[in-house]
Amino acid sequence: MSNSKSKLPGRLGDPNLTLATDPRLDPVLAAFYAQDDSLDFDDAPIDTNSSYEEVVAYIAEIEKGLDPFYEALYGSLPPVEGIERRTEVIQGNDGNEILLFIHEPSDRKTALPGIVHTHGGGMVLMSAADLVYARWRDELAAMGMCVVGVEFRNGAGKLGNHPFPAGLNDCASAVRWTHQQLQALDITNLIVSGESGGGNLCIATALKANQEGWIDEIDGVYSCCPYISGTYHPAPPELTSLYENEDYLLGGELSQVMLKAYDPKDEHADNPLAFPYQASQEDLIGLPPHTISVNELDPLRDEGLIYARKLRAAGVRAVSRTVNATPHGGDTDLLPLVPDIYHSTIRDIHGFASAL
Repeated sequence: MSNSKSKLPGRLGDPNLTLATDPRLDPVLAAFYAQDDSLDFDDAPIDTNSSYEEVVAYIAEIEKGLDPFYEALYGSLPPVEGIERRTEVIQGNDGNEILLFIHEPSDRKTALPGIVHTHGGGMVLMSAADLVYARWRDELAAMGMCVVGVEFRNGAGKLGNHPFPAGLNDCASAVRWTHQQLQALDITNLIVSGESGGGNLCIATALKANQEGWIDEIDGVYSCCPYISGTYHPAPPELTSLYENEDYLLGGELSQVMLKAYDPKDEHADNPLAFPYQASQEDLIGLPPHTISVNELDPLRDEGLIYARKLRAAGVRAVSRTVNATPHGGDTDLLPLVPDIYHSTIRDIHGFASAL
């Protein structure tokens, strides 16, 4: 009799698998990860006993390595032609200044869908100015969109240490400003979109708008690989992907520890504005259409799929999609390696926004 366990996917079937050796992974990505483990953080020198200060220091070290990683990956790509780029500085609701990056086609002749982009980084690191996100905005603009990237305050990293709700407040301020500028920006409708930590923030921005009574300013939400559970170690049994894809770029313990920079005193574990997976049906009623896009080999996959299920149960129009053969962020961060997969998601975001 065959061993039924061996038929299970990922590390459920073979605990010795790694991301690079999992047969589901795209072959180009498998070769890449077999040679480059720059984004593999499963041996992090911090754990659940680490102090806030130790976590913040580790995040700073991670960030130092990301710029050269993305420079090596993206630096030789030809620029996206025909894009006009400019910046705006707006006043946030907390009295702080927020830098916005605006990208749009330079030859536009008509009104376009608008998108406020909330970048990835677990809500605690990276910057909207980083090469990988500047390119993402360019590619979205090239599809025919007006894109507003938000330089929100992270929980840690090079922009300073600003725990929840600072970053969320900045994203909300940027959405409200963009909505006020619909005519000036010549935007037909407005969606909020981001990946990973930005996938959390775009969802949470809609929840905040719903809670505060300005949800009609948002026409849709497109969230990629959202980091929304807030509970990773020990992993909840319903989040099977945390076991199936454990340590595929992300591990449950590290995912939990990184949240210490976002919620230092663990005061907001049940707050859906911090961790939208915790939202009740009442919180979700009245939200605009959503697309929740996840990656097959991502430990965070199932929290996104379950959130989409919750949206539908609350009467929200919600589509979920799984980008097969990719790890966390594999369709948003790795353009030079898997351009077809990357551009498939770009096209889907554009199609979603255009159809609203």
